[in-house]
Amino acid sequence: MTRLPRTLRLDPSDQVVFTRAAEPGEWAVPGGFAFWDEDPAGMTGKRKQEFRAGFLGLASFGWSTLVEVAEATAAEREAAVAALAAHIRAAYGAPDEAAARAAAEEEIIFAASLCDHPPGTVLALTRSLEEGPRGQEVRERFRTLHRRAAPHRDFGSLPVFAVVEVEGEEPVDRPDLTALGREGG
Repeated sequence: MTRLPRTLRLDPSDQVVFTRAAEPGEWAVPGGFAFWDEDPAGMTGKRKQEFRAGFLGLASFGWSTLVEVAEATAAEREAAVAALAAHIRAAYGAPDEAAARAAAEEEIIFAASLCDHPPGTVLALTRSLEEGPRGQEVRERFRTLHRRAAPHRDFGSLPVFAVVEVEGEEPVDRPDLTALGREGG
């Protein structure tokens, strides 16, 4: 068995902030390749949010803010590679099946490298455009989120408030959820 990221939905916000939200339980990859032909500085609205914080689900090819580390069988891993290869060929114009499969394998290997945590560990992603040695560069940062032993206050049945401990840097940019919701589908 190998470990891969699997999409997780703790509340309905992904359905508001992304053009297409991944369904819970899909195998996922960071999906930064989806932005290669775009200028991140010019992105707005939902596309900007997908760039900033989205993992790409491999069934719907929608986006998810959070993923969890999960055990995947060899058959599930192979199905994830095949789905991603087909998507890369259809959506991004890979020249042939071999090139699409090689790109998919590379992305799955990278996704698996993020999963060196116990199953159930929640991962979040922040992408940003930063000045680097070759000019503007995309930077990805991954954080693990841990459940608290006991919440500070009782917020009723909202489980999202139980996932609060964060390792790593806090994102600087905060999306305007109200504006994103008004953008529509």
